[in-house]
Amino acid sequence: MKLEGKTVLITGGSQGIGQGIAFRLAEEGANIVVDYVGSSQSADATVAQIQKRGRRALAVQADISSVDQIHSMMKQAVDAFGGVDVLINNAGVEKHASIWEATERDYDLVLTINLKGAFFASQAFVQHRMAVKKPGKIINLSSVHEELPFPHFTSYCASKGGMKMMMRNLSIELAPYGITVNNIAPGAIETPINTALLNDPPKLKALLDNIPLGRLGQVSDVGGVAAFLASSDADYITGATIVVDGGLTWNYSEQ
Repeated sequence: MKLEGKTVLITGGSQGIGQGIAFRLAEEGANIVVDYVGSSQSADATVAQIQKRGRRALAVQADISSVDQIHSMMKQAVDAFGGVDVLINNAGVEKHASIWEATERDYDLVLTINLKGAFFASQAFVQHRMAVKKPGKIINLSSVHEELPFPHFTSYCASKGGMKMMMRNLSIELAPYGITVNNIAPGAIETPINTALLNDPPKLKALLDNIPLGRLGQVSDVGGVAAFLASSDADYITGATIVVDGGLTWNYSEQ
């Protein structure tokens, strides 16, 4: 197991891609801290599944739009496990809105969670790793939309484009401390958030026609990349985005 003895903190880790990554990393030997907001039901179920895999797990409620809650989340994780070796900035939201209809509230929500939250979670993690004088790994769940336009989702694209440059900048800034920073950029992944798409055959076909591999990605496709980046196999990789999209980015066209 590549992550035996490591502790990984995953923001938004109680559902979707974050949950899938949690399960995969637990199977690789990691103990997992699952950050969540709202009801604890899904987080508790995620913890139970991790424990069934023979690993330790903890659910921590923290809204990453709050810097105070971010630092509390990191402290709880460190207190429970003695340290955090890997941070996965997975939590994110999107809002559909044309530029002429977008509200300040929705814009602020997307940028605050997707970019500000990832920045200050990284800050809390870096402060911890510097305090214990040990290296670490930051993995951001970005999107193909850090490069690829997505009309009517401009705030989301702006947040992921910002995440790309944040990752590149921090990879240089933190390299002297042995902390690597990389992005995973998923394309269309089959998760509950895409239920409406999966039940709309014409829209699904149009999307699949843009994906050279001819299928939606699975959470396991992303989890495998996260396991690699979190492991010592990726020690010499920093400042990189690994795209997990079945070829979508270079084959995409608006209909």
